[in-house]
Amino acid sequence: MTQQETIIVESLDGQAALQAEDAFKFVYAEVFAEPPYRETDKDVAATFRRFRSQTRKPGFVAALARTEQGETVGMAYGYPLPPDTGWWDELTQPVADDIRREDGHRTFGLMELAVRAPWRRKGTARRLHETLLGRVTAERMLLNVHPESAAASAAYRSWGYRKIGEARPWQGADLHYVMLLELR
Repeated sequence: MTQQETIIVESLDGQAALQAEDAFKFVYAEVFAEPPYRETDKDVAATFRRFRSQTRKPGFVAALARTEQGETVGMAYGYPLPPDTGWWDELTQPVADDIRREDGHRTFGLMELAVRAPWRRKGTARRLHETLLGRVTAERMLLNVHPESAAASAAYRSWGYRKIGEARPWQGADLHYVMLLELR
């Protein structure tokens, strides 16, 4: 990457994100192969089976960051949590009912945000996040972050997220921090 290279961040709805699945998968596979995640091809395949159904969820929003030459450098996506979400059930310690209450509009779940190594620490993640924020109408955003991903945790804290608990987001997962950002 050259110093003057421009990064373009594009907002996508579910249909457009599905059409760009290969770009999302490319970034995801590269970034999450790194420690502390160490995801395998099998893990990536499972994530993108979920991705296909997630793109059809009401309120799904995504962002892709590319160079002017079209090289994909980062991605982010999520959707509003439905009333019957299992997200809150994964916490190691329960939270109050007023925090876990969902109605399909209250909380936007940030499922993934990732930037390839050469484009980190250049504001790309922040721009991806801000692109999503520009389309989110929820009161708050919720995410899980691996505690050994110090740079990601620090970025989220600097953007206003606060840790509200810890969870194992899927069977066999490492413990993750659950972080919440109040928007309204």
